[in-house]
Amino acid sequence: MPKADDILWFKQQFHNEIAAAVEGTPFTLDMICAIACQETGFIWQTLRKRDLSRDQVLELCVGDTIDASGGRRAFPRTKADLIARPNGQRMFEIARQALVDMSRQINGFASAVANPDKFCHGFGIFQFDLQFFLTEPDYFLEKRYANFNDCAGHCVGELRNALRKVGLQNRATLTDLEMASVAIAYNTGGFNPSKGLKQGHFNGSKFYGEEFFDFLVLSKSVEFAAEGHVPPPTPEQPAGGTLFEVVVHGLPLRLRSDPSSDESDPTANVIARLPNGHRVRAVTTNPVNGFLEVDTSLSGARFRGFAAAQFLKLISE
Repeated sequence: MPKADDILWFKQQFHNEIAAAVEGTPFTLDMICAIACQETGFIWQTLRKRDLSRDQVLELCVGDTIDASGGRRAFPRTKADLIARPNGQRMFEIARQALVDMSRQINGFASAVANPDKFCHGFGIFQFDLQFFLTEPDYFLEKRYANFNDCAGHCVGELRNALRKVGLQNRATLTDLEMASVAIAYNTGGFNPSKGLKQGHFNGSKFYGEEFFDFLVLSKSVEFAAEGHVPPPTPEQPAGGTLFEVVVHGLPLRLRSDPSSDESDPTANVIARLPNGHRVRAVTTNPVNGFLEVDTSLSGARFRGFAAAQFLKLISE
């Protein structure tokens, strides 16, 4: 399991993206770090020490080969279940190869690889489950799980849902135990106060809630100064202009340098990614090609660009 030096690496690598993803939420860098430790820490703590790029580490953060024979109830329960769906054969090949590639770096998956019907069900550093292939097939088929911004966007989106389930959606900050309750709901879909931390997946010695809390405490003990890594500070919110709020589910909203997008390279002109709930000021309220020109402050830096108008909600001041 990840130790302090692994957590320091994680913070050094991803703090900027996490800051952008959690802005406007009660979630913190340490909370996101604890979830990453809980979900795939046993993988990336090993991969980070290998001769691999950051992108390669992210692509190999896959796992969960449990199928119907092991008690899985969610889609896909079997290989046949998956390949029966549109693009299912292609998805199986990706999921199978992901297992093979990861097993070359991480011990303990030899028996799964030996079974030709076994494949991965969890993708990305926060383990987005393959059951969502039914609603978001491109996320898996295009290997977006290997992009940290996309992973963080999904994670924060699911945490927001969990926040509502435990009745903390109006909180600006959370205590450590409240963060644990949200993490448990993130893992199980709900939270029972009478059970405390003893909820979620049980690994034979600890429950998900207990492990998350331990990782949260450990992460908070790892000091990390971001000086030299983040842009110089600017005002919290640009003045003037009509105020809008970003409304997205899962992936952050792409802020572009011009009012256009290229289907062959959808990230070509992206200058920032705005999380759900983030606020922007409109430079003009007249859309161009479906985009509004906006101005905003994100993670201490000022950005001016174009965002898809359909994902912006007018805010009354």
